[in-house]
Amino acid sequence: MAARAWEGLALRPLEEATAGRSLFDFAAFPWPTTDNSLVAWGAFAPTATGETLMGAVIAESAGRVGLLHGPVVVAEREALELAAHLIDAIIDHATAAGVETLFAQPQGLDRLWVRHGFIPVPEGVLPTSLSARSGDGLYARRGGSAVWSLRDVGQG
Repeated sequence: MAARAWEGLALRPLEEATAGRSLFDFAAFPWPTTDNSLVAWGAFAPTATGETLMGAVIAESAGRVGLLHGPVVVAEREALELAAHLIDAIIDHATAAGVETLFAQPQGLDRLWVRHGFIPVPEGVLPTSLSARSGDGLYARRGGSAVWSLRDVGQG
């Protein structure tokens, strides 16, 4: 996937998803706990000595189903807008990789999930192979038609 830019920040896939772990640890945000495939996007701010990671989002996938972790943003300016750009990037990346259904947990970002086509769904539709924390709520987004059924969402 091609890199993107926003407000002087470079958005691009992380070479290793674990490169975003420091932000997740800093924010006390749980890291995925499965052996599923992980892809991550980061937002980098230029510095005098290189660049600093200002935001990251992780996509965990199991077949055609994925779960987003984050975004975690430490930038002080327009943090929600930066989070939205990271969500855009990871959705495009996951879709290009063949993921048809993406899940996300609210994290107080309900506006962003709805803005990106996610809808609230029962937690029971999440495949057990994905590492969400139960009781936190769940959103889902499905590629293709906007009209879809929960009947086959959890099948990877």
